[in-house]
Amino acid sequence: MINTYKQHYKALAYLGFPIVVGQLGMIILGFADTLMIGRYGTAELGAASFVNNVFNLAIIFCTGFSYGLTPIVGMLYGKREFLQAGQALKCSIVANVLIGVLITLLMFILYLCVEHLGQPVELIPLIKPYFLTLLASLIFIMLFNAFRQFTDGITATKTAMWILLGGNLLNIAGNYLLIYGTFGFPELGLLGGGISTLFSRIVMVIVFMGVLVRGKRFRQYKIGFFRLKLSGKLIKTLNELGWPVGLQMGMETASFSLSAVMVGWLGTVALASHQVISTISTLAFMVYYGVGAAVAVRVSNFSGQKDWKNVRSTTYAGMHIILFLAFLFCVAIYLLRYQVGTWFTDSQDVVDVVVTLVMPVLLYQFGDGLQITFANALRGISDVKPMMWIAFFAYFIVSLPVGYFLGFVLEWGVVGVWLAFPFGLTTAGVLFFLRFRKRLMKYTQLSSR
Repeated sequence: MINTYKQHYKALAYLGFPIVVGQLGMIILGFADTLMIGRYGTAELGAASFVNNVFNLAIIFCTGFSYGLTPIVGMLYGKREFLQAGQALKCSIVANVLIGVLITLLMFILYLCVEHLGQPVELIPLIKPYFLTLLASLIFIMLFNAFRQFTDGITATKTAMWILLGGNLLNIAGNYLLIYGTFGFPELGLLGGGISTLFSRIVMVIVFMGVLVRGKRFRQYKIGFFRLKLSGKLIKTLNELGWPVGLQMGMETASFSLSAVMVGWLGTVALASHQVISTISTLAFMVYYGVGAAVAVRVSNFSGQKDWKNVRSTTYAGMHIILFLAFLFCVAIYLLRYQVGTWFTDSQDVVDVVVTLVMPVLLYQFGDGLQITFANALRGISDVKPMMWIAFFAYFIVSLPVGYFLGFVLEWGVVGVWLAFPFGLTTAGVLFFLRFRKRLMKYTQLSSR
């Protein structure tokens, strides 16, 4: 078996490592934000937990929508149609900006209703200004996503990695200056963290544009970008691919974000604990998704060549890598279960609750790895419409009701809410796997005729 997958392990590592490093950069940023805000105050940590979990829903949907570009560019790259790939980037920018405007309007409506979402009253003055700063950054996230999916699709995964790392360092420096008011800057607390995030996202987009315009590697794509006209057909295809993936990822994130709302009903300590363990668990998710993104790129390249044998081998090689990483994460988080809470806060109450949440996190790692692998494989072969229905069933019919039942009917509190995630994620993983196997069998049979 090792010989069968050896070349795919190497290729996925080559493509996936820069993506993983970029994802880890985002996690380091999340760690830094949570550490800095948590040290500033428990109330600020609770407010950040609510806002970040709500915005994660919007950001993940936007990211998922942008993933519609990956199979298109990946297939064009596999066929060496570079001018058309540049045209696809132009169309993706238009589509992403339009979706960004729509999501910004929807999130502003949510902002107007924030006092009615059952959150602790003392957190509202902290929540609202922080909410607005993150809201202003959504358009820049969409632009960055369009550029990133393009460079990933043509296997230039290091480009986004370096820009992400630089942007995250800028954000951390901004946090230090604006949260605590160092070097003569005003002490803005949580709002300072939001302003720093907004500024860094704007800078990352500007840098990415400069790299694509001036970089020698992108010369052929740049010609297609500027000379070929916008294609209504291509924009339609981007929407057909992007909406299902965005909704699938959005519904997965919604199971966490809406759970954060439920956790908020339990008070500030529960919400702060939820933020800490969410930050830790997101570390694993982002690493897995870096490998998953590499799977999508490789699968789309082979799909463009109608090489279904290598589509299968790439997918299963990706699954092996992700499950191995999941095992390592489980060992590490279990051994450090009494320490992780102390990294983020001095509150012993929060630390004690974090310890109780470690076991639910361990239980859902297998399901999370499974659903990431096969969701990205389906994205690579452009079979995305069934994904949103699978996600709806797994997260809204299974996960959220189970979380409410365990957390509030059985009165297990925040631990009960988190125990629902293994049910939802594993359900999604199994159903994505079955769908992928079915489609791959069909394509293989058609190509053999």
